[in-house]
Amino acid sequence: MSITLPELLLFMLIAAVVGAIGTHLAGSRAGVLLSMVVGFIGAILGPWLAHQLHLSEPLVIRVDGHPFGILWSIIGAALFVALIHLVGGRYGRRRWA
Repeated sequence: MSITLPELLLFMLIAAVVGAIGTHLAGSRAGVLLSMVVGFIGAILGPWLAHQLHLSEPLVIRVDGHPFGILWSIIGAALFVALIHLVGGRYGRRRWA
């Protein structure tokens, strides 16, 4: 699988938006870079969880044939941030907020 620079930039933009929505749903705030990281982790965690539960992806964006599941990525990002808050306790909340 090869990705061109414009595709990579578009994936990074989508990941930043997904991460920002996910962190907001989890009740936290993050900057652009942290939102991007959370979005990428959500893009891995969310679809994996959906696959394990045998659920379909209702909202997929295709960038030059490469799929990016939006809904499960947002859910994965929110779950990841919630897990960080749960594990991190007070220190995790202070660091993310």
